Amino acid sequence: MADVTVGDVVEDFELPDETGTPRRLSEFLATGPVVLFFYPAALSRGCTAESCHFRDLAAEFAAVGATRVGISRDTVDKQAEFSARHGFDYPLLSDTDGVVTQRFGVRRRLPLGPLSTKRMTFVIGTDRRVIDVIHSEVSMNDHADRALRALGG
Repeated sequence: MADVTVGDVVEDFELPDETGTPRRLSEFLATGPVVLFFYPAALSRGCTAESCHFRDLAAEFAAVGATRVGISRDTVDKQAEFSARHGFDYPLLSDTDGVVTQRFGVRRRLPLGPLSTKRMTFVIGTDRRVIDVIHSEVSMNDHADRALRALGG
């Protein structure tokens, strides 16, 4: 699939969260916009910094009515360890087969070892339309900061 861009309508999907519970995009969108951030590897330095920044901005995301959702190709068990270690207050979805990663166009054509997923964030409105796309491999804070700006925060 081509990369998902601003204005695109994304399809609903279902993946297990860090507890193994199946979660749907439509479930999250029922309460407001969703900030869906893809990261390469749970427990890695960069992904930890990025995910902790999303955690630390909980009040700001709540103020704009947005739900934060992390997603990687890590297993449910690794996502659970990642969440428990850092006290994340949002779900981490496990896309082990890479179907959703592929659908959003964030799968690397040439995987860099275990880093087969690009670091990208999608701000999705309640109508499933993409409001913004953030792509930065090196600025870990940029994802949450820009997502908040896109939502008027």
